[in-house]
Amino acid sequence: MDRSKLYRRFRTLLIANRGEIACRVIRTARAMGLRTVAVYSEADRDAMHVALADEAVLLGPARARDSYLNVERLIEAARKTSAEAVHPGYGFLSENADFAQACFDAGLVFVGPTAEMMTAMGSKSGSKALMEKAGVPLVPGYHGDAQDDATLAKAAEKVGFPVLVKASAGGGGRGMRIVRSAAELGPAIVSAKREAKAAFSDDRMLIEKYVDNPRHIEVQIIGDSHGNLLSLFERECTLQRRHQKVIEEAPSPTLNAAQRETVCAAARKAAGAVNYVGAGTIEFVSDGKDVFFIEMNTRLQVEHPVTELISGIDLVEWQLRVAFGEPLPLRQDEIKLNGHAVEARIYAENPTKNFMPSVGRISTWRLPAETGGLRIDAGYREGDSVSPYYDAMLAKMIAWAPTRDVAIDRLNRGLEESDVRGIVTNIPFLSALIMHPKVRANAIDTGFIERELAALTSTAAAPGELELCAAVAAIVNDERQAAQGEANSPLTSPWQTFGWQPVGRRKRSFAFRVGHGPEQKIILNYGSGPATLVVGERELTFTVVPKDGGFDLTLDGVKSSVAAVIDGHELYLRTRNGRFDLHWVDPFGGETEEQTGADRIAAPLPGTVVAVLAEEGARLEKGAPILTLEVMKMEQTLRAPYAGVLKSIRCKVGDIVQEGIELAVVEPSEE
Repeated sequence: MDRSKLYRRFRTLLIANRGEIACRVIRTARAMGLRTVAVYSEADRDAMHVALADEAVLLGPARARDSYLNVERLIEAARKTSAEAVHPGYGFLSENADFAQACFDAGLVFVGPTAEMMTAMGSKSGSKALMEKAGVPLVPGYHGDAQDDATLAKAAEKVGFPVLVKASAGGGGRGMRIVRSAAELGPAIVSAKREAKAAFSDDRMLIEKYVDNPRHIEVQIIGDSHGNLLSLFERECTLQRRHQKVIEEAPSPTLNAAQRETVCAAARKAAGAVNYVGAGTIEFVSDGKDVFFIEMNTRLQVEHPVTELISGIDLVEWQLRVAFGEPLPLRQDEIKLNGHAVEARIYAENPTKNFMPSVGRISTWRLPAETGGLRIDAGYREGDSVSPYYDAMLAKMIAWAPTRDVAIDRLNRGLEESDVRGIVTNIPFLSALIMHPKVRANAIDTGFIERELAALTSTAAAPGELELCAAVAAIVNDERQAAQGEANSPLTSPWQTFGWQPVGRRKRSFAFRVGHGPEQKIILNYGSGPATLVVGERELTFTVVPKDGGFDLTLDGVKSSVAAVIDGHELYLRTRNGRFDLHWVDPFGGETEEQTGADRIAAPLPGTVVAVLAEEGARLEKGAPILTLEVMKMEQTLRAPYAGVLKSIRCKVGDIVQEGIELAVVEPSEE
């Protein structure tokens, strides 16, 4: 193959992706003087990546298969805008060999490996066979071409349960199931194949031994077209949920220097087996003693920023320079490890409801400034909408410091200073996770989050005196700003809100509650003399000085910084004691309560019915599966809320259902 057609200098780059990674690539490309082209679906017309790019092309409807997975429309978008190269980002078509080949056939530079390299290493089955031949240690398993149920069942029995059923072309935990018995195998394969087909257009499966209490370690590699191949240290990605990484760090706190060199050398050997060109990741699983190759990702990884921060290398810039045909700028011995970096993935999801994705408009978006070793890679802004059609990741927060402990503390401070409202996010969960004593001690494995989930999602502490006073101050401050139209003059008395009076005192009563808990009352006294707040038996003087994102609240001479967001009657507060969500009880009785009970089998979000798992008239136990929805590229199984009879199913496979629509009815048993 003529390398001049594969790698050459270009001026216009099309980014075949969306969200955070599209924004990330656009920033580096523009810094290098390149013209950038974004693509978008109808759901993403006003998305952040569209606004950042020099040009943008509409691909089609919201569903990924009609837009971001449509190869013909992507190639046509490049032609329309005179783009000479395509960066695939991660996810979608980033590891699709047919897409890489289509770009080459269209005369476009594909910023990544060739289709042949991608086929050899991007297939989990193919790469395992190649690594076995090269002598790289593998997890025991089956990675053959035969995909019939009998072959897969026989392979699982040979390997021995528990096994991992895994999409050969997969990533991000999609198309992956842990199977602990032969009885679970058939349904797991069907579900994994369906999910893999929807996410990657490829439902081939492999079977491998499930390593109990494993650690996940991966090595960043990059090669150029001149035969140079480098490793850029390793990352620890053990903290996972549903096989999706949640927290990543570099370097791994598990490995010593000798182990680090051994695993990095194995990664270079693995990539060298196909003379790899471009950025990629060699992934390993460790049982505490040995390290086994599990797969290669032939693309940039979500967690690449932690490697960038410890190496000082912009991996997207290096990707683009490799695509230009340039040699890598450094030799292996010139790459130095500096400090420690930790990354947290911020998702629109509710950890207290089994991480159910959250959709809607972002009404408040406050993330800390990128200073003091903190980096934010975001794909959303205030006012943007999170749709149900794509992955729910909003942003990544990455902290660097000379040591791991300080990096974790910096990341936690950044999370504590983040306020995202209008949707539910996992920010409090991330903070609880990285501050867990076992995480700090690196006493973890890939099942840690599932085991500790109850503690990590436990109900927050009840608001105390400070929080109740802050809630009143937030309301008073908000009303004053609305009345005056400016936020810079200090509120030294609520007279500014309620009208000045020279003599006498007036009072105003407030009531708040957390969830469905009891009301807690507080009284504001104002008029002649200082304003005071009465909480229980105590009466405290107070003043409020507004500032960006909140205010300074002084109670009896003690000043506290408070972050506050008010959305109707819902108040979000952040004080020195943590995060608090309070409901302001309407004094005029305008309360509306959620009427949807836990016994309704309804769509939690807009999605597609992909499987009906029970028949009408069936007698069900509590928790029995009834149907499966595909929501945000992941499958959600809806189950019987109690034992009873399935009276009716109000949908069929293929139906696109809206949030809140009742999908099935279970009549509870008498007992």
